[in-house]
Amino acid sequence: MPYNIVVCVKQVPDTTDVKIDPETKTLVREGVPSIVNPFDTYALEEGIRIRERAGGKVTVLSMGPPQAVEALKECLAVGADEAVLLTDRAFAGSDTLATAYALSLAIKKLGADIVLCGKQAWDGDTAQVGPGVAEELDVPHATYVRKMTLDGGSAVVERLVEGGYEKVRVPLPALFTVVKEINEPRLPSLRGKIKAKSARIPVWGPQDIGADTARLGLGGSPTEVVRVFSPEIRKRGEVLDIPACEAAQYLLSKLEGVIR
Repeated sequence: MPYNIVVCVKQVPDTTDVKIDPETKTLVREGVPSIVNPFDTYALEEGIRIRERAGGKVTVLSMGPPQAVEALKECLAVGADEAVLLTDRAFAGSDTLATAYALSLAIKKLGADIVLCGKQAWDGDTAQVGPGVAEELDVPHATYVRKMTLDGGSAVVERLVEGGYEKVRVPLPALFTVVKEINEPRLPSLRGKIKAKSARIPVWGPQDIGADTARLGLGGSPTEVVRVFSPEIRKRGEVLDIPACEAAQYLLSKLEGVIR
């Protein structure tokens, strides 16, 4: 059974030293090299493997500045069939809710049996966009997926949870966020690089997906970054070189003092 697969990817700064513009409270991207969000490469690989096993098509979708087209070309070089970029000034500054709204409209236009995302973007680390897209699409979703098996109109997945994993069956269409344990991403082939270099990637704006611009950008984002700071370094605790029973009594006295 062939599947129409959409993989959401994000272009992120190739650095852990993320800087925030003090005026707009958004990421500073100028002068910073960018890459495909590493977690999204596992989602792309899983999409390609599903297509290889069952047939269908893999479309990569991203929302970002015009230069994000390079990230999409990297995905085409690896093996994606098509790519679409959402870019417009109206999208700038969107928080996770506004981003999920825009991506969901694009996915509705593309049509999808399976939507795949990395577990999170390493510049924001919220892990909110994937589930948010599923809610906007009104489809079931499973997060932190480490293994996926398709069975016609449903998928049986193993989700990482604290202390182990849980196995669930999810009806399709559905959205899945994956972890790196799910596979090993492949490298782009020479043929893929040649194909990607000449590829013309469609660019969609709000009007192309039928978006309400009031729900996009900074104005359409209910959350905002108010302040960015490094956590205060706390002093280390005491080191007690005493018998365990005495240490327990000492700790108990400290706790009693706090409670009182």
